[in-house]
Amino acid sequence: MNKELSLEQSQSLIKTLKSRFEKNMNRHKDIEWANVQVKLEANLEKLWSLNEMEKTGWEPDVVSYDSETLEYVFFDCSEESPKGRRSLCYDNEALESRKEFKPKNRAIGMANEMWIDILNEEQYRELQKLWNFDTKTSSWIETPTNIRKLGWAIYCDFRYDTVFVYHNWAESYYANRGFRGSLRG
Repeated sequence: MNKELSLEQSQSLIKTLKSRFEKNMNRHKDIEWANVQVKLEANLEKLWSLNEMEKTGWEPDVVSYDSETLEYVFFDCSEESPKGRRSLCYDNEALESRKEFKPKNRAIGMANEMWIDILNEEQYRELQKLWNFDTKTSSWIETPTNIRKLGWAIYCDFRYDTVFVYHNWAESYYANRGFRGSLRG
């Protein structure tokens, strides 16, 4: 699969990301858009991944800068889990274990196909400091190996001004549960 965008697609995506960046300055204090754009234009594979995030309705936005790795961190910042990434079981093992009524996809596999990472619990909590996300939906998050080996996966949502962390069978899927991704670049 070609992991590059056309010049027109790249310019359109950068325009969209810049507009979102400027509308949500509370998410990225002390970060200059011009520096972000230079990094994006120098790494077309990251731009491709951001476009994949955008196509599924997740509104990727810069949330921080890692001064050790010199990378900007993008999270999915849509208010609720978009329909393009809902009704997913947790991973490929969960998908294969379902005998009937299989979901159309799985969260971990979809993230891997987009070359992004699924948020972990710490990242999900950081995201919630920026705004109240997932007040009507929920998101699968990275599940520790010891929990996953037991057949479970964990997910989060935000209710009553609190991040709640739950567990469910990894093969389960719901119309209001998706996942949120992260990209460093």
